[in-house]
Amino acid sequence: MQAPSSPVLGRPESHARALVKAVTWRVLGSLDTFLWGWLITGHPGEAGAIATSETFTKIGLYYVHERVWRLLKWSPNARSRSLVKAVTWRMVGSLDTFLLSLLFTGSGKLAISIASVEALTKVGVFYLHERAWRRIAWGRFDISDGQAAEGSAPPPPTPQSQPPLQPQPAFARETETERP
Repeated sequence: MQAPSSPVLGRPESHARALVKAVTWRVLGSLDTFLWGWLITGHPGEAGAIATSETFTKIGLYYVHERVWRLLKWSPNARSRSLVKAVTWRMVGSLDTFLLSLLFTGSGKLAISIASVEALTKVGVFYLHERAWRRIAWGRFDISDGQAAEGSAPPPPTPQSQPPLQPQPAFARETETERP
């Protein structure tokens, strides 16, 4: 049985949702960086320093990236959007990883190696993370009764001419009409 068709991206999202997405992604991303850093440098201490530092730099960068993508209305629920979003994030993230790797290893060669290999693995991991979050309604608002999905922040004010927002189930299913 399929859920009723409703656009997912058309609903406003809370800042809390963007922040939780940033943190969940960062856990996955830092683990990936740590493992590649260790394999490439052979030093878990350097790998740990890179991964720990990027935890802080990339949470902020990811949050900004997420908010910018909320402004773009192109193909709201398409897999192609998730893929392009993954690639743009990876460009930002790889530059950050390169700079941090250079700082902690002192080697441009090692920094390029770490940033390059994790760029490949993280596009796939990010794509899967993004598709999973497309199914989670928490932190999104519907346009019928003014309520956020359970556990999220209150909705932003809506103009009098628009219907209020309504909560969505915890996991929203895509329908064939929402796919590209």
